[in-house]
Amino acid sequence: MTLVAIILATLAAGIGSVWLAALLMRLGLGGRTDSVGPQHLLSLAAGALLATAFMHLLPEAFESQAGAHDLFATLLVGVVFFFLLDKAELWHHGHEHSHAQPSTHGHVHADHDHAHDHAHDRGHAHHHHHGPRSGGWAVLTGDSVHCFGDGILIASAFLADIRLGVIAAVSVLAHEVPHHMGDLVVLRQTSPNRRMALVKVSLAGAVTALGGVVGYFLVGQLQDFLPYFLAVASSSFVYVALADLIPQLQKRLTARETIAQIAWLIAGMVIVTLVSGAAHAH
Repeated sequence: MTLVAIILATLAAGIGSVWLAALLMRLGLGGRTDSVGPQHLLSLAAGALLATAFMHLLPEAFESQAGAHDLFATLLVGVVFFFLLDKAELWHHGHEHSHAQPSTHGHVHADHDHAHDHAHDRGHAHHHHHGPRSGGWAVLTGDSVHCFGDGILIASAFLADIRLGVIAAVSVLAHEVPHHMGDLVVLRQTSPNRRMALVKVSLAGAVTALGGVVGYFLVGQLQDFLPYFLAVASSSFVYVALADLIPQLQKRLTARETIAQIAWLIAGMVIVTLVSGAAHAH
């Protein structure tokens, strides 16, 4: 029963996030001038991840027999580990999509709202890529590795508590939507076939289910270490939120835009709380 729930949840998070991203793009949402833009989606995802880590995964881990010192050490090591994965470009999969285009005001805008291209970090602050890139398969490889890891994290949450698993799956889905929108942008620029781009990203998303199955058997054999797996899952969520999503929100905004950003951040936390309540009642 738990394995079936893990498979369904990981498929919903992995493939469902891709289809939702494609739907939002088809409806014209997620653009700069829309009421729901990339900044809002990133705020929503950051709120969901932080709430899941601090309000659900970590409390569950600390309710076990594991010592607080060991769990905090695991959390620290986990954050450093995901930082190293990020440096290896294995985890930072959704933010390399800065296909910049000049706006009518002479400023440079980047797809997926990533104005600070990673080229800036490599000493090319004024260089932006125009036209198609050949990095489609690199994007899919990074996606697949990340989705596999997400699947293991979701499985860890399910093995601790089905309610916790549902919350983790919803949080993963929330933060994958803006990422997959960027992935689709890249693949559509490297290939004119939009349907094939959707299929490729969906297949990468399906790897989440593979990670879920592997996680079920791996973590299931190591039940005594489950609190530590939850701490690692928390470190992943916290790292993605604080090092990946929130820095993209640190821009000079009007008071109205700032309030909207905060509102969407809180909305992500509220959604996780509501999902938790509904799962608990069920």
